[in-house]
Amino acid sequence: MNRKTWGRMAVAVAVCIAVGLAAAGQKKDIKDVVLGLSVANLQMDFCNQIRIGAEAEAEKLGLELIVVDSRDDATTQIDQVQDLLARGIDALMFIPAGASAADAPVRDAHRAGIPVVTIDRNPQNEPGDVFIASDSYNGCKELGEWVIEQTGGKGKVGVIQGQLGTTPEIDRQAGFNEAMAKAPGMTVIEQAADTWFQEDGFRVGQDLLQVHPDITVFFGRCDGLAVGAAHAARLANLRDQILVVGFDGDEPGLAAIRDGVIDATMTQAFRQFGREAIHSCLKLMDGEKLDPVRLVPVVFTTKDNVQQFIDERP
Repeated sequence: MNRKTWGRMAVAVAVCIAVGLAAAGQKKDIKDVVLGLSVANLQMDFCNQIRIGAEAEAEKLGLELIVVDSRDDATTQIDQVQDLLARGIDALMFIPAGASAADAPVRDAHRAGIPVVTIDRNPQNEPGDVFIASDSYNGCKELGEWVIEQTGGKGKVGVIQGQLGTTPEIDRQAGFNEAMAKAPGMTVIEQAADTWFQEDGFRVGQDLLQVHPDITVFFGRCDGLAVGAAHAARLANLRDQILVVGFDGDEPGLAAIRDGVIDATMTQAFRQFGREAIHSCLKLMDGEKLDPVRLVPVVFTTKDNVQQFIDERP
């Protein structure tokens, strides 16, 4: 019997158990609860901070939390979620590894009668029962308005896009573009890195500067991309002429703000995501009806207020 056949059989058994418990109306003691957290990549600080928040809350409540890391491999993540279901988790917290194949793990969990809380990224065709994320749209609108204020509404913006098709990329694009639409003197050029990593921000930043040496603003859709673009600008001896902004408020991004590598970001409450995801899972298990979308405000961050987020991660 191969691994995939075994996985399907195990999930089928999990369905039967879940249905049986639901029919019996049993409510688990908190110490018997087992939750699963499937993350995209723990090498990314935001995933790690969500894990820290979730693990701390799980320990506080006395429940078991199983964490698996797909290392940005969608196929691996599908297999890992099947394994979690086979191990009898009561609810799943899920940070998809990109847009492709993001539907399958949620679909598998729902077929097994397992509630799903998606975090940061919500599969479009198979959304979680609750989706927890930052208010990227309004955050990027605020960031765009600050860029307009700093530039006097004139200039050329080089945007380094993250993973296309993911919720954060879509929402950040929409919010920033709404702000830019109010400044006809601003020209926006977008180019996809299709990742969230600093080295790709550097690569795309160099490409954009070769074609558009008159760029006056870089917006990396995450802090890693922004830091990479800032290094590209510095290498071209243009950093002093270019405003650089990002989004995330992750550990490297906050350090970059403090050290003057980038000029501004929007800080997300990653650990709060983890805490709220735990409690959303427990409420869903109890049959409580929750709002399907929970958007957490972000905080505009520059050198003036960055130290508080370095000292205590939200």
